[in-house]
Amino acid sequence: MTDDHRAAAARLLEAYASGRPCEPVRDLVDGLESAYTVQSLLTERWLGEGRRLTGRKIGLTSEAVQRQLGVGSPDFGALFADMAVPDGQEIPAGAVLQPRAEAEVALVLERDLPHERHTVADVIAATAFALPAIEVVGSRIRDWDITLADTVADNASSGLYVLGTRPVLLREVDLRLAGMVMERRGEQVSTGVGAACLGHPLHAAVWLADTLAVLGQPLRAGDTVLTGALGPVVPVRPGDVLEARIDGLGDVRAAFAAAEGETT
Repeated sequence: MTDDHRAAAARLLEAYASGRPCEPVRDLVDGLESAYTVQSLLTERWLGEGRRLTGRKIGLTSEAVQRQLGVGSPDFGALFADMAVPDGQEIPAGAVLQPRAEAEVALVLERDLPHERHTVADVIAATAFALPAIEVVGSRIRDWDITLADTVADNASSGLYVLGTRPVLLREVDLRLAGMVMERRGEQVSTGVGAACLGHPLHAAVWLADTLAVLGQPLRAGDTVLTGALGPVVPVRPGDVLEARIDGLGDVRAAFAAAEGETT
């Protein structure tokens, strides 16, 4: 850990605290390992403040986005209990900097995944149920001017997440072929399918389980895993109500408060 790592973490923490986006941190971060060191500093700081870790999110599961950032694998970030928003509950204005939304499959685990190499069968056996989810991503970096180093350091551009409330057993749904439609007050704004997430959401979960186990931070029973976007990300405007429907999993809504002085 270096002074540059601490400076990058401080820059991001100030953006969180002030509600004002900051300059990119890539001038302080040298490579992927360095970026994860900054993310770990943030995680340790938040755990020390009493936040409760509830799982992980996987990002960069789209091949198009990977090509855009010049990478060949996903990334991950931490989920905390205070990031979870009940289905349909209004999200206050300013709760997430520069918010965008994407529909995902969430897996909730009932067993640990401690091995350095997992199979799809391991993940299936460890999963209690799946839920539809909307992840509200955000960036502390001004104008989303991010490289891989910036997004990883910034907790994989995490913001908030909304889970559906009807658990579905994996044997009852084909996640690879599950179609997704997201609407904004009835207008279709994003479509996709499970296969868009690394070929299958379970493949993304295997990648995460292996990666975290090697780092000595394995996924544990009770963890929620957001497996990655099924379709294009959607910009969020004040007053938006977004509803995502995933075949076999049902629907989930994210509602955003209107800007002060406005009505919806």
